[in-house]
Amino acid sequence: MLKRPPHGADAHEMEQIALSEVIGSLSYALDIVEGQPPGHSLRSCLIGMRIAEEIALADPDRSDLFYALLLKDAGCSANSSRMASVLAADDFAAKASSKLTDWSNPRASLVWAVRNAAQGGGLRRRARVLAAMRDEGDLTHQFMEARCDRGAEIARMLFLTEQTARAIRSLDEHWDGHGMPDGLQGEQIPLAARILCLSQTVEVFHREGGVRAARAVARRRSGRWFDPHLVDAFLRCSRDADLWRSLDTADVSSWEPPGLELSADDRRLDRIAEAFARVIDAKSPFTASHSERVAELAVGTGAQLGFDADLQRTLRRAGLLHDIGKLAVSNRILDKPGKLTDAEFDAIKSHPVYTLQILERAPCFEQFAELAANHHEKLDGSGYPRRLVAEQLDLPMRVLAVSDIYEALTAKRPYREPLEPAQALAIIDRDVPHKLDATAREGLGEHLATFGAGSLAA
Repeated sequence: MLKRPPHGADAHEMEQIALSEVIGSLSYALDIVEGQPPGHSLRSCLIGMRIAEEIALADPDRSDLFYALLLKDAGCSANSSRMASVLAADDFAAKASSKLTDWSNPRASLVWAVRNAAQGGGLRRRARVLAAMRDEGDLTHQFMEARCDRGAEIARMLFLTEQTARAIRSLDEHWDGHGMPDGLQGEQIPLAARILCLSQTVEVFHREGGVRAARAVARRRSGRWFDPHLVDAFLRCSRDADLWRSLDTADVSSWEPPGLELSADDRRLDRIAEAFARVIDAKSPFTASHSERVAELAVGTGAQLGFDADLQRTLRRAGLLHDIGKLAVSNRILDKPGKLTDAEFDAIKSHPVYTLQILERAPCFEQFAELAANHHEKLDGSGYPRRLVAEQLDLPMRVLAVSDIYEALTAKRPYREPLEPAQALAIIDRDVPHKLDATAREGLGEHLATFGAGSLAA
């Protein structure tokens, strides 16, 4: 099992890490992508597990449900770019308002589209966007299918059960058969998925309007969105004032069925980093596989510089997760083909701050949070966001910075075509040694010469 050492402790004398602790911490990033305030997934999990307790769900099924609730939004970044492009709107605002919309109702769905399409644009612009949306066909189904498929894929990557994966994929199915992506009806929908759908909805409405609003939406959609039996169970639970008081303070891991707790060993932590790298890179079509390639470059460069196996593993995880903060940046900015405004560039420059905040929430990733977050800092203090200087940037940080720049230059971006490896290295060389580290640049060059620059450029 992966152990977390106290300062100076031997690597073989450390405590085990609970998987729920890691995923619960990283769920903060999923909340951001869905346009929800921090803690949405955790609060939904507590509500869902309370419903499971009310219906006396068996412990193995509760374990599957527990992880489905924590990871219910794992596929949420898969539709962000498409939604922002089609709506010509901020994906966060569109997703946030969709949580309060009965999108299975054609009229409500139309009102949502009208309110979100080309926000801030003129009447003609909004009319053109709405006409294009009509011509695209059933966009709601496209959005839901992308997110549901990717969410199930992430669950499987983490070696969770097929029941957990199926619950996540069927999250948006409705009791009356008018949900997505497969139009399942009634008990065709996995029980865990039915609990997910109810739990996340009442959490959003509770946050907006309190217990009364949560109970009202459950009653209103009973028999349409929600299993009436589960609605009855929720209504009984909702009378418990302790449930609502505990939503922001309870330890979510305490709801994991006793005796069935999962641990995060090294293999699973590697998979978590790989899985969330896919979540990150799915946010924009221009960053497909970016995180994986940065990690590969950084590890290869570190190997050339004599980094030991433990440091290489840490560097790989940091490389995979260095851009997790970009989940907090709108696709209207990430995918913009033209020059960014000052405000838009400020938003881009904020993403390492989010990376640091997200990774520091997971104790097992806290050890490399600074490493991951400092990938845009420069030796002369001209980097961002904290304008650190050479004395504050160790060699692994310098390696990650060079690797990130090289990968970005050799990848296609909305504003330019990919550069050839030699062109990218020439650009990097302009900033060596005053901005970028000469040793890191040398290690990168040796890695590329050994393993081939072209294999990483596509």
